[in-house]
Amino acid sequence: MRGLKLIDRYKSAQVHAFNPTDTSGGKTPRGGTVRAKLEAQIIKSFVSNSKPNKAHNSVSVSEALLPYGLPATELLEPCLEPYLKPVDLIGSLAELYRRIEGCPSPSKKSLLLVEQYSLMRGLADPKLLRRCLRAARQQAEDVHSKVVLSAWLRFERREDELVGVSPMDCGGHVLECPKAALVKGYDPNSIFKDCHCCCGPSEVINESILEKNECFEEENDVSFYIGEEEIKCVRCRMATLSTPFKAMLYGSFKESRKENIDFSQNGISVEGMRAVEVYSRTKRLDFFSPKILVELLSFSNRFCCDEMKAACDAQLASLVVTIDDALILIEYGLEETANILVASCLQVLLRRLPNSLCRPKVMKFLCCSKTRGRLSMLGSASFLLYCFLSQVAMEESMVSKMTVKLLKRLGESAKENWQKALAAHQLGCVLLERQEFNTAQRSFEAAVEAGHVYSMAGVARAKNKLGQQYSAYKLMCYVISEYKPAGWMYQERSLYNIGKEKELDLSTATKMDPTLLFPYKYRAVAKMEEKQIRAAILEIDKIIGFKLSPDCLELRAWFFIALEDYGNAIRDIRVILTLEPNYMMFGEKVRGDYMIEVLSRLVQKWSQADCWMCLYEKWSSVDDVGSLAIIHQMLESDPANSVLQFRQSLLLLRLNCQKSAMRSLRLARNHSSSEHERLVYEGWILYDTGNREESLSRAEKSLSIQRSFEAFFLKAYVLADTSLNPESSSSVIQLLEEALRCPSDGLRKGQALNNLGSIYVDCGNLDQAAGCYKNALDIKHTRAHQGLARVYHLRNQRKAAYDEMTKLVEKAQNNASAYEKRSEYCDDREMAKQDLDTATELDPLRTYPYRYRAAGEISILPLSDICSFSYAVFMFLKSFMPTNGTEMHILSVSMDDQKENEAVEELTKALNFRPDLQMLHLRAAFYDSIGNTTSALRDCQAALCLDPNHTDTLDLYNRAHNSVIQN
Repeated sequence: MRGLKLIDRYKSAQVHAFNPTDTSGGKTPRGGTVRAKLEAQIIKSFVSNSKPNKAHNSVSVSEALLPYGLPATELLEPCLEPYLKPVDLIGSLAELYRRIEGCPSPSKKSLLLVEQYSLMRGLADPKLLRRCLRAARQQAEDVHSKVVLSAWLRFERREDELVGVSPMDCGGHVLECPKAALVKGYDPNSIFKDCHCCCGPSEVINESILEKNECFEEENDVSFYIGEEEIKCVRCRMATLSTPFKAMLYGSFKESRKENIDFSQNGISVEGMRAVEVYSRTKRLDFFSPKILVELLSFSNRFCCDEMKAACDAQLASLVVTIDDALILIEYGLEETANILVASCLQVLLRRLPNSLCRPKVMKFLCCSKTRGRLSMLGSASFLLYCFLSQVAMEESMVSKMTVKLLKRLGESAKENWQKALAAHQLGCVLLERQEFNTAQRSFEAAVEAGHVYSMAGVARAKNKLGQQYSAYKLMCYVISEYKPAGWMYQERSLYNIGKEKELDLSTATKMDPTLLFPYKYRAVAKMEEKQIRAAILEIDKIIGFKLSPDCLELRAWFFIALEDYGNAIRDIRVILTLEPNYMMFGEKVRGDYMIEVLSRLVQKWSQADCWMCLYEKWSSVDDVGSLAIIHQMLESDPANSVLQFRQSLLLLRLNCQKSAMRSLRLARNHSSSEHERLVYEGWILYDTGNREESLSRAEKSLSIQRSFEAFFLKAYVLADTSLNPESSSSVIQLLEEALRCPSDGLRKGQALNNLGSIYVDCGNLDQAAGCYKNALDIKHTRAHQGLARVYHLRNQRKAAYDEMTKLVEKAQNNASAYEKRSEYCDDREMAKQDLDTATELDPLRTYPYRYRAAGEISILPLSDICSFSYAVFMFLKSFMPTNGTEMHILSVSMDDQKENEAVEELTKALNFRPDLQMLHLRAAFYDSIGNTTSALRDCQAALCLDPNHTDTLDLYNRAHNSVIQN
């Protein structure tokens, strides 16, 4: 079914490479000088009839659409990654896993899990990041850490964008419940618990009740006077408030022999003292006003009334609702060391991020150095707080003063080396963006001193900006020679190189890490400068094919404009705006939506019916980028269409654009026209954030209101993903059949038929599966070729399976998965290898081709012969076994020691730029089989850092670990 590879939600890089002679500020992109200039040039090109030469007029239009020229190679520069980037990520993950496993303290383990989160930021997998935060919240003991981590988890889901959802609402999980976060203590099972908290307004008692002193069980035997006012009290009750009161009332002090005690000089009002007396008897505070509670809190501190202080702290914490409340009460909380109150106030501020940072008072409070000092009472949670705030601020603006201040507070909170490295490196990145090169260099040097080698790239960047290009070059040469070479090192050195050496560095960078954007962008722009526009487009297509990036799409849009292909230019800009709705083009000088408005005058206009027909065509040709552009165009005329927004989210998920997909889902939910529709979209949001049970509940609730295709489909999808035993398979089949009986369009019905076919295959019902796939193909669901090919293969019709996948290869546009799947049905090993090489070229992030190439010599053997091979071979075989229960033959592997070393090298190529669970486990198995137990243990530990519950890796790890102990 729908695959969910998630990507990092961090900011995209813009292309800052324009003609340096242009000095227009571009500060008013809508309606300002930039727009006026562009408008004037275009109008002039349209109305110019004096020269009827068509080519001349076309050139004029093209030039008008590129008012700042095309990017120049000498001005291109990649963004520095603003997170921890160790030289040896696998080794760092393994070492971190050892520390987490050996850590006896939950609070320290919680901080280690946040370190794990920081290390994994570069893996572009929000599921991994969310799991780190959930585990950190699970291990947190103190309320401040719980509050920060709960708010962080909520922020990752962006619930503030859901209409009708309050920031302080409990989503039903203990880990994210605002009330549960304020409960002290460590609960290891909290990750599995649902929350059933309820909110009730606090009752404020009428002060006249306090004056009557009614309903006393004991006789008043002592009076406290404040001025002329008398407060009658019970001596023994007052003595229980604290040791000082007990000493005063029953000790050797003169007050112990008095019935009337003057309390005028003790800084408490008459109303406050009456409240003390009531509390001494009732032990209740829930009916006092906040003003009285604050007074009682201060009184408790002066007279060491610990129990009353704790009660005041908790009661005041329950009254914090608004940001204004929080800003006022947090001052009292800090002054009186009321931990729960401070935590509650912070929670209100944090659960309203990023909006709360827009309020000057909040910004002033959080960014102030004095506040950071006062918040030192939070301990390690102080670092967590500023780590979270800094991340939010950097996402909002990399160059704001607020971001700089928060990062400075983060540095002040840092205690361990990794914390200091993170704070200094991120501050360096921000200062570099702000063009404060001297201070940026010092920050990067501080990060290097704390052990972060990647920050040397920042030092080199700053040196280069200060005119020290050769010094920057030497520094990167030193990094390459002293540390394990990586793609980013050669990319960085290329910035200070020229000619063939620069090209060689970029080529090496791509070979070592094909996911780096900059080398493709540079080569594309270089070809453009040589007037090879189509070659430039082909170059940038290489990266866009597997990594959708706004800046690469913008670059391709410019090339299309220069080529006068305005239709494809509009397509790319529409996809950019789908990913980032407020994207600014031409070095952040012109809004993307304005460029669409201008370009639309040069192409044929489409009706909604035309768009639907085109969408079917794009969907059929597996052109997901083109489909996104069509949906964006349709949403222009119908922006509240929740169905289109939902389709948009499905495409974005398929393209691994998790952040944008979730935004589209939230919009679909907000614009839903009915309750049952809203529940379905909420269900998908819950599913995509790992809350399967709640997702299933939403689907069932939607169906109880109205039967619909999407509700049945959601329920079937969640059930299929949770567990697929014979009983649940039957339920999933029934649900999908019910879905197909409900009204929907061909796009969704094709997907349902494809999924139904997949379930039938898993159940061994090949005839029914083939029927589903053929029906899907009849409505142009092209991906069904893949399922039908699998059916043919299981029927031992390998030629038919190969031919079926060839049809998909021919219809799909650069679909790496089609080549990958076709390779499984090749009888000729060389043909299979060619398909896999093509798949890797189109999408180097796919792991199957590396695992296949690591296998060595392949022959067809029965399943029963597996036992004669090594564990590494067995694990390779297991990774390719079909999931159905039919009798089968599988590919097995025959290797000698040299082949196993070659297998390790093949896996290492991919692991150098993308740590993957399956490949780490397989490489560990190969290491184990050749006796390299140390490397096997390291790879197991790194894999378990990615997934601590991976059964096969745990088994291998335990066996290797026992082997080390025995030897």
